Amino acid sequence: MVRTTEELAELDSIRRQIVIDASAEKVWSLITRPGWYVNDGTVLDDPDTRVETTDDGTEVAVVTHPTMGEFRFRTIELDEPRYAAFRWLGTPYRDATEGTLVEFRIEENPAGGVTLEVLESGFSTLSEDPAVWLKEREGNDGGWAQELEAAKTYLEARS
Repeated sequence: MVRTTEELAELDSIRRQIVIDASAEKVWSLITRPGWYVNDGTVLDDPDTRVETTDDGTEVAVVTHPTMGEFRFRTIELDEPRYAAFRWLGTPYRDATEGTLVEFRIEENPAGGVTLEVLESGFSTLSEDPAVWLKEREGNDGGWAQELEAAKTYLEARS
C-alpha cells in the first residue's frame, strides 16, 4: 500500500490513554521504571533491570525479559508526578542508538483517579523504508492498549 506524506506523518506516533483508579503518586512510581511495559501482559513486580554507562557517560537502563530478550532505555525527562519521557533504544529486533520517544503524562481527574496517557513518536526515524518502521509501529499500536490495561490492573490492585 502506497501512503501519502501526510498519512505517513500521522502514523509517526501512537497516542493512547486510560483512566486508572489510583493516585498520581502511585502511577508515577510505575511509569518512572524504564521499560515497565516489557512484559507478557502483566506488569512485573521486580523486573530484571540493570544500568549501564555508555562511553559518553550516559546511563542506559537495560531491561531483560526471560523470553523476549533485552530492551534499552535512556531517561530523557522526569517532572514528578506529571510527566516522564524515555528514549526506547535497542530491542532484540533492532539495534538503535536513537529510537522512539515514549512520553507518559498523568492528569488527575476531578472525580478521583488519574488519566494516564502514552505518546510514542519517531517511528519514521527507525528506517528510511516506511514498510520497515510501519511494521514496528503496528506491533506497538496494539501493544500500548494491552500495556495500559496491564498498568491499570497492576496499580488498582495495589491502591
